[in-house]
Amino acid sequence: MRISNKMALLTAALVMSSVSGCTTASQGDASAQSPATAPASSASEQDGVNEEARALLPQSMRDKGTLVMATDPTYPPFEYFDTDNKTVIGWDVDMGNVLASSLGLKAQYVPATFDTILPGLASNKYDAGMSAFNVTEERQKVVDFVPYISGGSGMAVLPGNPAKLSMTAASLCGKKIAAQKGTHESLDILPTMSEECTGSGEHAIDQAVFPTQTDANLALLSGRVDGVMADSIPLSYQGTLAENKFELAAGGDYEPRLSGIALNKESGLRPAITAAMKAIVQSKTYSDINKRWGIPSGSSITADQISE
Repeated sequence: MRISNKMALLTAALVMSSVSGCTTASQGDASAQSPATAPASSASEQDGVNEEARALLPQSMRDKGTLVMATDPTYPPFEYFDTDNKTVIGWDVDMGNVLASSLGLKAQYVPATFDTILPGLASNKYDAGMSAFNVTEERQKVVDFVPYISGGSGMAVLPGNPAKLSMTAASLCGKKIAAQKGTHESLDILPTMSEECTGSGEHAIDQAVFPTQTDANLALLSGRVDGVMADSIPLSYQGTLAENKFELAAGGDYEPRLSGIALNKESGLRPAITAAMKAIVQSKTYSDINKRWGIPSGSSITADQISE
């Protein structure tokens, strides 16, 4: 997709960070203290309130009037800071705006590091986690999910893939591979593939875990790791933002799976958000948001994929 002026400025910031060796980790920690409220998109205003879904909201949420959503703004195109370094934008923000508006609520986004969001939900610090969470069995033991998109993992490599990496254990044995802390890639996929390596007599994967996706990407650009494992959609988009200084390794998505909104199991929000999301994924607004952020059509889901 074409890079807008905002994206070009972000690209410059990423390149400058890679040159100076700086990361956004400290910025992310600081910004996590101050919520950023984003205005509802014009699409959400046009769709109006889904009265049937709103009726399923707990009375306490209707009285509060604001849906507080935690997000890790280091993961374009799903969530990242705009050029003012304060306003969170991205696919999740657009979708969250539509979701909140359909429930007659205002959307409020709280920047947070990815691995702190689920504990924050458990302690009722947030109403929802809107940060491209993969739906996994382990996470479902802790929180509820309402799916909104599908996708798999991919491998970011330097142009031309000099290390000849792919989403196979055999190509990663003995290599240094980065992932973001708390992600499915760092917790499940990389450890499993590393065990495959050692089980076949090869060297284990040298797993480098970073607090933010930006840190992991910068490690690749600076030559500190051989590759970065993450969701394929963000990796592809982030490579474009970085002026194609890294790219996705060839091959299809690894283990395509659902991603969605994370909710405290005791919040009572799941019925309302499920009903609202079922209507949204069947609307033109859903396809418009996907197109705006370069989401492949194959990543769209249907209402049937959202369980009650």
